[in-house]
Amino acid sequence: MPTSPVDSRSALIDDRAGRWAPWVVLAFVALWPLPGIAEGVLALGAIYAATRMVMRRLRGQSHLLSTAAWALTSILFLGYWLPQAISAPDAVDPAAAWTKAAAGLRYLPFMWLVAIAVASPQRRALTLGGLAVITAAWTLDALVQAMAGTSPWFWSLDQVKQLVSGHGLCSPAEAALADRLSGALGPCNLKFGQVLASLSAFLLLPVAARFGRPGWLLATGAVGIVLLLAGSRASWITFGLVAVYSGWRVLGGRQLLLLGALGAVLAAGLAYSVPQLRDRVVRTAQAWEGNDDGVEQALSGRGRIWSAAGCMIRAHPINGVGARGFRDAYPACDPQAGTQGVWGEGPALHAHQIVLEILAETGVIGLLLWLAAFAQAWRAWRFAPPQARERARPAMLALAVTVFPLNTHLAFHSTFWGGLTVLLAALYAGSLLARDEEAPSAR
Repeated sequence: MPTSPVDSRSALIDDRAGRWAPWVVLAFVALWPLPGIAEGVLALGAIYAATRMVMRRLRGQSHLLSTAAWALTSILFLGYWLPQAISAPDAVDPAAAWTKAAAGLRYLPFMWLVAIAVASPQRRALTLGGLAVITAAWTLDALVQAMAGTSPWFWSLDQVKQLVSGHGLCSPAEAALADRLSGALGPCNLKFGQVLASLSAFLLLPVAARFGRPGWLLATGAVGIVLLLAGSRASWITFGLVAVYSGWRVLGGRQLLLLGALGAVLAAGLAYSVPQLRDRVVRTAQAWEGNDDGVEQALSGRGRIWSAAGCMIRAHPINGVGARGFRDAYPACDPQAGTQGVWGEGPALHAHQIVLEILAETGVIGLLLWLAAFAQAWRAWRFAPPQARERARPAMLALAVTVFPLNTHLAFHSTFWGGLTVLLAALYAGSLLARDEEAPSAR
């Protein structure tokens, strides 16, 4: 049947509307070293996506996002946002909780935009390929920093900041406190290890598919060295899960075990030669001393924080103390009130563990909503055809290791880590339920 002029114009509008989505996503990620600007990109992208969605609905057009992808993306958003809204009415700081919940609404259209960015083969290749390039570039940049002492990526952004405002992104005093490889995010934002570990799935899986075993070994070794030097033990676990999952597919079980043993020997040698890494390993080993102080040092004070989280859960079991209310509720629940924590002055800012954070800040209702969203994500994966699983595998792995519960975590209700989490969730939903094989029934 011939294509009508109206259909042709509609398809052209679809292409123009979706063409920007991958670039917004990649700009958002590439600008994480500049959190304020990255947040601005997210907000503008959300406004753009919301406007396009409304205009298309009013015109009766529906080709940007499949119905299934739109539905799953919205469900995953509700699983993240609804707990925040429900926790607000009787939060420790209701005004802050309501503000947080209201600001969180921007994530819904942004997640639609991210899903649109992977909704077609061309846009998906650009988006996922771009994420792989960013991950590889940040890895190489961190290796340069390890050898030369400066991250070229962060140095370049810092020079631009100096020209614009007369001062850098990080003061010399703050930079001097950095005790690990800071990478592209810089010494004032020591989240580089966790970020790179989560993004590593977008590099290792495509490299293994395109270059086979040699490519996977090279990429895994480079990222592994950087993460060891970055010094975040949570990132070691996250990356370990990515390496095991991807390595099992490339090498098989026996060779992966042999490689793991060799990697442990090399890591031990690196830990012996690098003072900061050696200190972190020594601190971890204190857990085996058999006394409470040794365990607390090994956990970097998290045992005390987790005890406080338990207190908050008991005091506010239904809907928690409010999203991002942990710091306000902490003094009343601090088991060692009056003494300085291992982390330094001031209260703990969050629970450092995803399940405890959800329960403490949003209660049992919040945890049930998160689990409901997880169940829908798992159900979609279970019933998806093999080709859909394959194209969604990098995003699935990145999301799974980021929310892996047997680890410590950054604050999922914070602006930075919350933005990363919803980005991965939308990439997963959009890739898995893309309209590659279906008729154009979409929103």
